[in-house]
Amino acid sequence: MSKQSSPYQLGKKLKTIRTKHGFSQEDIARILDISRSSVVQIEKGNRQISAIELGMLSEALGFSVDRFLSTKYESSSLMNIVEEPDVETDLKLERDAVPKLRKTKLETVILYITGKCGALPRMDVNLLISLLYLCDFNHYELHEEQLTGLSYTKEAFGPSPANITEILSKLEEDSKLQRFKSHYNGIPLIKYLPALEADLLKLSAAEKEVIDQVLEKFSHWPARALNAYSREEIPYKATKQGKVINYELAFYRKPPHSVRIYDEDWSESNRA
Repeated sequence: MSKQSSPYQLGKKLKTIRTKHGFSQEDIARILDISRSSVVQIEKGNRQISAIELGMLSEALGFSVDRFLSTKYESSSLMNIVEEPDVETDLKLERDAVPKLRKTKLETVILYITGKCGALPRMDVNLLISLLYLCDFNHYELHEEQLTGLSYTKEAFGPSPANITEILSKLEEDSKLQRFKSHYNGIPLIKYLPALEADLLKLSAAEKEVIDQVLEKFSHWPARALNAYSREEIPYKATKQGKVINYELAFYRKPPHSVRIYDEDWSESNRA
């Protein structure tokens, strides 16, 4: 178990994340429904942030609570993303559920989703994360192979992809993604729009079909409703808090979460 940060360290890290995303203390106060002076005291380490407040901030800003609480957390650290080669083969390979990040696929999927949905009023970083999760697990359930290869952990607000803040920041630094601060019903949001068009040649027809189906069904949902939907899935429920969600659990989903017709479902429908 990792050593926990002190209130002063938590306040300092919170201020770093807040300023990095262009949020004012007033913005944080509106998200948490507290006074600005309370935010000042949290950032100074004079007031302990509650678990509920921390969960609300992680949901709004898209960071992992477990990593944030750890003394090893560095908000500015960038992960080394290794490109996984796309190899076409006629051999039937054993399924590999161990996440292996595919840089090109991930960038293309993010650019495609933000290009199609980024202008929607509710489309913030939290909704983007939920859509990525459904794209990844729907694709794995349907085609038995990973789409982006992101690794998701079970957080209180829902599945959280590892290093997503750093990944989005890197895309922004490389002028592939643009970040904006917006508001919806008076609450500040982080929004992303693509700085260039997604290269759809980097997606197979099957991959694009899965993404389009997810966007058509879920892109207009409120982020909290979609988080609640994901928390009802077997992959989330069967995973311990803070642990990586195994892609193989996608095959244990039940309606309305399952997207694949299994033999027993086919038999039942024929009998009906």
